Amino acid sequence: MLAGAPAPIVRRALLPPQVLMISVIIPTLNAQSGLAATLTALVPATVAGIVREVIIVDGGSTDRTELIADQAGAQFLARSGGRGYQLLQGAHRARFPWLLFLHADTVLEPGWEREAMALVDAVNAGKRPLTAAAFRFALDDAGLAPRALERLVRLRCALFRLPYGDQGLLLPKLLYTEIGGYSALPLMEDVDIARKLKRRRLAMLQARAVTDAQRFRRSGYVRRSVRNLACLTLYFLRMPTNVIARIYG
Repeated sequence: MLAGAPAPIVRRALLPPQVLMISVIIPTLNAQSGLAATLTALVPATVAGIVREVIIVDGGSTDRTELIADQAGAQFLARSGGRGYQLLQGAHRARFPWLLFLHADTVLEPGWEREAMALVDAVNAGKRPLTAAAFRFALDDAGLAPRALERLVRLRCALFRLPYGDQGLLLPKLLYTEIGGYSALPLMEDVDIARKLKRRRLAMLQARAVTDAQRFRRSGYVRRSVRNLACLTLYFLRMPTNVIARIYG
């Protein structure tokens, strides 16, 4: 069977090896400060044969992003356009049946692949329907403000199944194609695809996706959180995403 071709729903013992393989897609733009750590967290899953390719889709970096990608053995695609377009192009290039979308400043905690593969196995074995999953949001910062924000994000995901892109997104390519994939949006592409998936097809994993808190420290936790909420509200009010992107900054 060709890599990426639809796999029959049968027991894992009867499945060819490639249905257990993941393509990782990472959009970048001047991501040299965090990309190496993001890629390093994928090494154990790569050694185990779970992650089979990493695709970096760059939006015009002028720093060492391309060099870091090359040194890690990742594919590097230069594409103009917003993050939604980058993710869309990376998914088109992916060759394997499961897709994992990650931000370049997000580091999956050790052991993430075990929980991810439990989901993959359940879907491949027909024990659950085609399902996507996001990781638990965490920040690499100490103090009350980051812990409070993590709790609020956990509540948002529990009530609305609305993870953001910095929580990653793992899903079978069949499901990605079925819902129409990412839209070529400059912003809110993560909310858009979560809405396409709907609550019943989006699971929340317990493994943490630890995100760089620099933008929160720079803008202030309260100010940044209020801005994010305002952008989300404007999106649901159908404000054009190019306008929301200017407000987001």
